[in-house]
Amino acid sequence: MEKKHILMLLAVVIIFAIPFLLYSGQGEEQGKFAGADASAGPVIEETGYKPWFEPIWEPPSGEIETLIFALQAAIGALIIGYFLGYYTAKRKLMRKTE
Repeated sequence: MEKKHILMLLAVVIIFAIPFLLYSGQGEEQGKFAGADASAGPVIEETGYKPWFEPIWEPPSGEIETLIFALQAAIGALIIGYFLGYYTAKRKLMRKTE
């Protein structure tokens, strides 16, 4: 391997390892790697905030909620990817015809 390939591989390994090295066990009472919603809830309750409305439908479990969120993210990524690909191909075609 060339020296630049080794340096890139080392950089990827370091970037991948940083979150594991910096994790100090915060949020253990709420579960490992708890999200912002879990830690923000008690703070919001302290302010006395009252919700304006109730949800129309609540997913039956956390797994279903995660699935719906993942589907939403995938659909958004597909839309963004489609338009990026479309405009990239359009730009390349315009350069060829010039």
